[in-house]
Amino acid sequence: METKNIARQRVRLIAAALALTATAALPWSAQAAGYPERPINLIVPFSPGGGTDISARLLAAALGEKLASSVVVDNRPGAGGQIAADLVARAPADGYTLLFANSGMLAINPWIYKLHSDPATAFAPVSLFSDLPFVLVVPTNLPAKNVAELVKLARAEPGKHTFASSGTGGAPHLSAEIFQQATGVDLMHVPYKGGGPAMTDLMAGRVDMLFASVLETMPYVNGGKLRALAVTGATRSPAMPEVPTIDESGVTNAQSGSWTAVLAPAGTPPAVIDKLSQAIREVANDPAMKTKLESQGAVAHGSTPQQLQELAASERARYGQIIKTRNIQTN
Repeated sequence: METKNIARQRVRLIAAALALTATAALPWSAQAAGYPERPINLIVPFSPGGGTDISARLLAAALGEKLASSVVVDNRPGAGGQIAADLVARAPADGYTLLFANSGMLAINPWIYKLHSDPATAFAPVSLFSDLPFVLVVPTNLPAKNVAELVKLARAEPGKHTFASSGTGGAPHLSAEIFQQATGVDLMHVPYKGGGPAMTDLMAGRVDMLFASVLETMPYVNGGKLRALAVTGATRSPAMPEVPTIDESGVTNAQSGSWTAVLAPAGTPPAVIDKLSQAIREVANDPAMKTKLESQGAVAHGSTPQQLQELAASERARYGQIIKTRNIQTN
């Protein structure tokens, strides 16, 4: 009897092993055919109500409909996004925990912070979701009606004119550093603890210029409290079509801004990545989504995982060069 039980157990083990081997040998697409089978958590590294959070919630709602599954936004702010990044990096690589990252986390933070999770290796790229160009704005009492006049003004008195930022090492700060490098002007950096105080002092004329998102600046530009000189993206912003691009303003190699993207933990099955990426691209290409994002000053822009990987690597190298050349440090 004991021999028969052992034999039966051995048969069960062999059958289980064969089944596992057969599953492993299946194409990834066959293994992921049922994905998703439960809600997906989209981890957002910033507090509710901000631009990144708004974009994430737009994506979550549309992606949930596309995949016929709930996509739940989970805000985990703090440490420049690293609390959220570490949480996702440690999560099971099964496609049910995703990170809604911005370009600062992927391209800037590795150069200025000691990170627990290296964005180049801890995550699998899924897709871009949106581009977030910045706008160069000045107080209305500054005697510069366009970028050429601003550059002339700054060159006449090196080191006198100031630019505000929402904090040292952030994308708005580095946009100003890129602008200085491209134009040869010498500006004084005045960092603030957040974009709100920076905007307040800019409107009061205490600082001379600021690079900020379209969403942040649009109400003040439309209200006549600030003057928009240029957008930093490759094309004009649909929300501010009358404002020229930085290239149209005569300054080359000065495009900047931010972008958002979806990442998964490294090791997530390729078919799950592909299914998510395809769904996000479809969401980004939807005219209704484009309109919603444009109202937030963003431009819908999906991508393949490979395109996102190449963009992140290129941006990481570019910002690394700027940070080293300009000797940018955070304390």
